[in-house]
Amino acid sequence: MKQVKQDKKKYFIRALVFSILAVLTAAGCDNLPAHEDKNASLEPAPLVTSITISARDTQPAHRFSGEVRGRYETALGFRIPGKVIARHVEVGTRVKAGDLLMQVDPKDIKEAVTAAGAQVDAAESQYKLAADLLNRFNALYEQDYMSKAEIDRYQNSADSAKALLKQARAQLIQASNQLNYCNLNADDNGVVLDVRAEAGQVVAAGMPVVIMAKGDQREVEIFVPENQAAQFSPGALFHTSFWALPDLTVKGQVRYVSPVADPITRTYKTRITLINPPDTVRLGMTASAVSAIHEAGGSRIFIPLSAVYQTGDAPMVWVVKNHRTRLQRIRLGKAAHGEEIQVIEGLFPGDEIITTGVHKLSEGQRVRTQALIQ
Repeated sequence: MKQVKQDKKKYFIRALVFSILAVLTAAGCDNLPAHEDKNASLEPAPLVTSITISARDTQPAHRFSGEVRGRYETALGFRIPGKVIARHVEVGTRVKAGDLLMQVDPKDIKEAVTAAGAQVDAAESQYKLAADLLNRFNALYEQDYMSKAEIDRYQNSADSAKALLKQARAQLIQASNQLNYCNLNADDNGVVLDVRAEAGQVVAAGMPVVIMAKGDQREVEIFVPENQAAQFSPGALFHTSFWALPDLTVKGQVRYVSPVADPITRTYKTRITLINPPDTVRLGMTASAVSAIHEAGGSRIFIPLSAVYQTGDAPMVWVVKNHRTRLQRIRLGKAAHGEEIQVIEGLFPGDEIITTGVHKLSEGQRVRTQALIQ
């Protein structure tokens, strides 16, 4: 009888345990998220490649020494050879359009003008005589006192005299132009940067004798070594300082980077346009430039180009949190290294983003990640 009671007790305990387990199992099923259906376990989450963002320390700031130059620099020279007889400007002289800069001896040119004028006078006399004869004999021809052949001969003489007159006048204009070329005039407002000829020196046609900076736009010219040329691109911002003005810093923007390295120094000439420089910044000053990004310090974030997801105007990335995807809007910078692009807003160190198959994902999708530390 005692044995029967013990068996009933064991049976009751087992039934109670099974009932508790059934209740717990039902409660666990009811607590599943609404967006997970019963077949979720049958469809495994896709495997994607991801990286965890890490901030890279900014490279050390490199200062590049250079010189303040004019935006437009012109080498002026005479259009004729000759001996310089006068120089009217010095280095640093401000000139206006039309100002006389330099002169060469015009004696020979004046003689050429005189000779050309005499040829014009002679040609005019010849043409006048030929025209008078033609008119006189035309009257006789109309009265049948001359043959057609004789009239044609006088017509030809008049035409030849007219052509010779036209040629003589053209030679006179050419000689007069040559005389004007004895004076070298400024063709625009600007500043004289260099004078390369003095009075008494014989110069050739086209030889640069005056270097002039046109207008008021100023730039800093630097030479970038080839191992850093990739960091420069038109539009990049720089901060420029000046040895003679230690308390002044002026913003600048890269306008031009030479596509070809100098064959001797193996450096690339770069021009940085100064933005609203004060009048104290003068041509020829020693300047130094440093990238605005480098000078600002801090850190920079780079992500693979394959991680950028863009269907409209704004670029985005897929951020993974708790194994689920979320679209994050970002702002890209101009800096790039190979297959990576800089992100200047929207991501922080520690964020995990997807780098492959970004166009096949959806918001809130559950994924498996194969994380790679950047």
